[in-house]
Amino acid sequence: MAVVYATLIVKGKKTIDQVPSLIRKQVEEILADLEVTV
Repeated sequence: MAVVYATLIVKGKKTIDQVPSLIRKQVEEILADLEVTV
């Protein structure tokens, strides 16, 4: 699910604030690996 949110953030459909707190850390790590800043 974290990958789905990361993809949506990259595409501009969601923001990091819209990610549930339970998986926010995972999403941030995926985005960091992809060199995407939020």
